[in-house]
Amino acid sequence: MVLWTGLAAALTPAAQEFVAILRQLEPVHCEKMKLRRAIALAEVEQRDADATPMKKRFAELNRDPNTAKLEKRLAELEHLILDGKGGARDPQDLDAISFQRRQAFYRCE
Repeated sequence: MVLWTGLAAALTPAAQEFVAILRQLEPVHCEKMKLRRAIALAEVEQRDADATPMKKRFAELNRDPNTAKLEKRLAELEHLILDGKGGARDPQDLDAISFQRRQAFYRCE
């Protein structure tokens, strides 16, 4: 984590806020990822009775006002961070965001 601390100081304020919000949303994103997998598996195996409550829970997560507010802010920050050509105004920002997303993915597994 020492490496991450050094990178955080070099990030733009928008990227720092983006990473902080990603951390806040990590439990929700993890649950949504697990639900997506379970729903897909249930549908492939034609277990609609199992898929229905999971779909309901997924919808509840999406309707949560706090989650929606944070995800909206992420979208706003993304526009500030990206240069409009698929890159970032500051390349270190994308590296740090990618690092945070990978770490969250592996923690979720």
